[in-house]
Parts: sequence; C-alpha cells; structure tokens
Amino acid sequence: MLRIGLTGGMGAGKSTVARALADLGAVIIDSDLIAREVVAPGTEGLAALVDAFGADILADDGGLDRPALAAKVFRDDAARTKLNSITHPLVGKRTAELISAAPSDAIVVQDIPLLVENGLAPLMNLVIVVDVDVETRIRRLVEFRGVVESDARARISAQATDEQRRAVADVLLDNSGPPAAVEAEVRGLWAERLVPFERNVRTGTPAPRGAPRIVPANPDWPAHAQRLIARLWVACGAAASRIDHVGSTSVPDLPAEDVIDLQITVADLAVADGLRDALGAAGFPGPLDISHDNPTSTPRDPSGADAALWVNRYHQSADPGRMANVNVRVEGTPGQQFALLMRDWLRADADARAEYLEVTRDAEAKVAGLTGAQKSDAYLEVQKSWFAVAYQRALAWRDG
Repeated sequence: MLRIGLTGGMGAGKSTVARALADLGAVIIDSDLIAREVVAPGTEGLAALVDAFGADILADDGGLDRPALAAKVFRDDAARTKLNSITHPLVGKRTAELISAAPSDAIVVQDIPLLVENGLAPLMNLVIVVDVDVETRIRRLVEFRGVVESDARARISAQATDEQRRAVADVLLDNSGPPAAVEAEVRGLWAERLVPFERNVRTGTPAPRGAPRIVPANPDWPAHAQRLIARLWVACGAAASRIDHVGSTSVPDLPAEDVIDLQITVADLAVADGLRDALGAAGFPGPLDISHDNPTSTPRDPSGADAALWVNRYHQSADPGRMANVNVRVEGTPGQQFALLMRDWLRADADARAEYLEVTRDAEAKVAGLTGAQKSDAYLEVQKSWFAVAYQRALAWRDG
C-alpha cells in the first residue's frame, strides 16, 4: 500500500483535504480521532493520564476534560513530554492495527497534526502539508472554533514552525482560499500522482520518464534529496554505511536533468540484494536491468576490463512527481568512490562544470526522437567517453 502523511498547523484546514481524499477513495487514519479513542472512559490511557496529571482533568461524566488537560500541558514542556509518553505508544499501536486492516492496494492517508514534531515524515512514501499563514490560522481558530486568541497563539507556538513543516513537504497545498480551490488541487494530485504512485509501488514499477531534458538549476534539489535520503535510511537501517546525494543535482548552480541521484553504500552485494524488498516498499523498485557502471581504467585495474569492480544494484523512484535514481554500491569499489569524487570535483572546478554541462546538452540533443532502450543507451554513450577522461582528471585533482 501507499502511506501518505497529511499534516499542517492548527487552523490550516487538514480536515478539508482529508475529506476530499476520502471522497476519492483514500483510507483515512485520523490520529486525533485515535488519540480520543485511546483515552476514552474505561481505557488504560485515561487511567494513566489521571495518575500523571490528577483527577481534576476529568469532566463530570468521567470522561477527559480536554481544556483542563490542555491548560496543564501546552505551556509546560515537561508536562507535554509526559503526556506524549503516555498517549503516543497507544496511538501508535492502534494506528498499526488500522494500517494492517487496510487493503493491499490502498492509499492510506495518515492525518497527523504533529507529524513533524514526532519525526514521522521518513516513515511515509509522501508527505502532504496544508499550508496557511499564521495570522489566517489564528483568525480561523478564533472565529470558527471559539478559541481565545492568546490560547491560539500559545498552541501554535508550541507546534512546529511553518518552515519546519515545509522542509518535509513533498506536496505543499495552499489552503488560504475557498475550499473548492484546494479540493480541485487534491483531485489533480490524486489522479496524476497518488494513484499511479500506489500502482507503481504495488507492481514494482519505476515511474515512466520522458526524454532527458536539461533544466535550470533548482536550489530546492538538495532539500528534495534529503527527504528521500531520510526515507532510505528508514528502509536500509544499519545495512547502509552512508547515503549520499550525488550526480548533477548535487552540484550547486549546475543545470541538469530534474532527477535526484542517490547512492547507498553497503558492505557487499549480498547486503545490496537483501535491501530489494525494503527499498521497493519505500518507493524505489529494483534492481533494474543496469547491473554495473561503465568500467574505466583505475589503479586497481589499469586496463579497465574488470566489469566486476563496477557492479551495482540500480533502483528508481516509483513516484511520478519526483524522479530519482538510487544506486546501491559496495564500499571502496571504483563506482562508489567515483560517484563521490565526481560530485566533489564538479563542485570545486568551474571549468569541469562547464565541460560537463556541454556534454549533457549534447547528449540531450542526440536522444531527441528516440524512445525506450535506444534513448537511454544513446544518452549514456555520449557521456561515456567524457566520464573515462573525467575520472582520471578527478583523481589528479584529488591527489594534487
């Protein structure tokens, strides 16, 4: 299944987006509803809260008096930590039960107000953040929920900042306008990205790609890479020794194809093969047909004839909204070292960057009109001879 994280600040209108997704067929798991369920009268959760905060958090009917509890915790970091230590495990257990009950082809949307605060973004295949400026959110809370303005500001200040939420957002939905506007965005997102993403993950299929096209450098590429790297760390765990952003998009100010290249370094190929299913579930199916990098002359193999030195396991993103390549390479092999060296050399050498850009533009022109394997083979062939020379130049730069 596909797991989507949905979050936003208080008053941003997550419920509007959640309803729109539910109408389209998503399975909604609302963490606020679960949080209420696990502290309902007669539950172990409510008993634990009374033990921690006192019987004065109970209403006359024996249920939880939420305003009374809020008054104790929202301005007290230690109290809030205690509250979370009680409720979060219970919410997590119930959430896991609901996820397990969802169909295998479901698009599961987890509505989590504190997704950022609790570090849950890397667990999701994709994160949607509903974005509205703070003053508009405060006005909504006061006008539509009857929250006292000072309380609204205090609660918002206790949450993640807008910048922190935007940093984890694969999709940023502006909900400052009428509901119909954001609902239309959700319908487009569902049809163009979420449905094909789920299908690709389920079938182990990379997202389809068009012809290579060089675009202006995007200053957000490093942030995109870090979000993907965080998910890869969850998938790989201790099996990876390092995960790096490499390739053209890792070089500041370099125009490039809008594809994030990532490298996972592992101890050996058995470990790389053992990551197949975890990477697929995280949204990176493979390994694909490319089983090694192009061999070239190295100190270990001056003839450049030993293809075994360049073996890797190649995965691609299943997300049609964020193309990415993931190469799993063995620590110390020429391919693993070259990916890092090439990145660092291009970052440091303006002339090398200019040459490389010219090569990529030439490759872009050569594949115009080609499709399928012909397209990728022609693109790589143009780059192959330059890379062979570049490897020696990068080594000389490193050792100089």
